Amino acid sequence: MARQFDLNLPRLMRGAIVALDPANPIASIIIFQYNPAEMTRSLDAQISGGDINNHVETIRIKGAPRETISLKVELDAADQLASADPLATASGIYPQLAALEMLIYPKTRTVIANTLRYRLGMLEILPDAMPLTLFVWGGQRILPVRITNFSVSEQAYDAALNPILAEASLGLQVLNYSDLSPSNPAYYLFLAHQAGKEAMATLNNLNTRRILAG
Repeated sequence: MARQFDLNLPRLMRGAIVALDPANPIASIIIFQYNPAEMTRSLDAQISGGDINNHVETIRIKGAPRETISLKVELDAADQLASADPLATASGIYPQLAALEMLIYPKTRTVIANTLRYRLGMLEILPDAMPLTLFVWGGQRILPVRITNFSVSEQAYDAALNPILAEASLGLQVLNYSDLSPSNPAYYLFLAHQAGKEAMATLNNLNTRRILAG
């Protein structure tokens, strides 16, 4: 069903998943057709732990918390089909689903290369490098992530059985500087994200002081 929008509302930014692959000059950009109504974030503190009698260790932080994000993305071809969009008419929303799914597939060339190596008696298997995947949620949150789980509920199809309505559930693990090498651009991307979060916390503290002083 096509969504109805109030034209008097300001234009909203849309979230996205962006995959940057050095082997592919064209970035894979999956813009959310509709922003999810909610997003669940979980942060697991990385404390030193160890001997509870060691009072120094019990108050140390080993690194940034492990953050996971879960959200549901709705894909609907109704508007595109109504305007006779050629891609939607030919394939429904399958291209968008495929773009999301390919973020957790090894590349075909790697699979073929490993098959040839195996047939030649070479036991070494070359694991494929994942593209640098970014979760973009407004200007304040651009996070390096990896997709840890992905499920799809396909809810409607066209005459050729292409999906035209679906809901994709995504589980993301945020990659922080403990997961990345300083040679990886994502290392500094997360560091900038943390610095921005510190600035936001400072704004909250200043506002709290203003309220208490007022």
